[in-house]
Amino acid sequence: MTDGWSPSGRELERRAARRRLRLRSVAVATLVTVVVFVGLGVGLTSSPGWPSVHELFFNGFHARESFDAILKGFWINVKLFLVCEPVILVLALAVALARSARSPWLVPLRIVAVVYTDLFRGIPTILLVVLLAFGMPALRLQGIPNSPLFWAGVALVLSYGAYVAEVFRAGIDSIHPSQVVSAQALGLSRAQAMRFVVVPQAVRRVIPPLLNDFVSLQKDTALVAAAGILDAVFAARDYGNFYFNYTPLVVVAGFFVVVTVPLARVTDWLQRRWMERERAGAL
Repeated sequence: MTDGWSPSGRELERRAARRRLRLRSVAVATLVTVVVFVGLGVGLTSSPGWPSVHELFFNGFHARESFDAILKGFWINVKLFLVCEPVILVLALAVALARSARSPWLVPLRIVAVVYTDLFRGIPTILLVVLLAFGMPALRLQGIPNSPLFWAGVALVLSYGAYVAEVFRAGIDSIHPSQVVSAQALGLSRAQAMRFVVVPQAVRRVIPPLLNDFVSLQKDTALVAAAGILDAVFAARDYGNFYFNYTPLVVVAGFFVVVTVPLARVTDWLQRRWMERERAGAL
């Protein structure tokens, strides 16, 4: 008896060849990447206007001086994102369920849901932020907050709620109707079938596109600066207008990149994982 299986000489040669090909591919990709980016950098820094651009947008002194004010304002963007995100999820799921309802008693609710999604997907988000942040406090309504920040958050919720509702509805529609029929055959009502069978599967399917929407939401919290709210963009713009230097805007861009890039990578990972699971289930 042999002690165990061992690859043949031919298999070892194949493995060595595959390893050499992988190393060659990595080396070529690395070389091409370095050459391209070094060439772009040299071309950029050797252009006639680079010294003035460097002074205007990449000034280290102004970056350090504006950093604290931008960091303080950026926390407003982060808090706004963390508050708006769960509210958007709840609102969007409710709207999607209303649009998916089939009962004749819920026709008015379906009409309201359709009008809501059509209306708030049609209005630019920045315009909605300005209208609500300035218009609602001017009404001086009793019993509701009059803070422009509050109404800017409401504008983001209404705008993104319409988009996310369509994402949820697409997920609900992707579940085969036979699952609802099977659930009803087991004695579940349509509402129970939606709650226990359809919605859980739909939510799992739409997690990657939902994360894409929330990456976009994190960036669009910067739109509240249009309403005069002292967030990171407003702080950078205020500093730049005072000192006639736009380096703080680049600093703000760096803050948003630091937050959104990890979210984007998580989204890509979840998409790959979902696709692998779907392919495995199809085999």
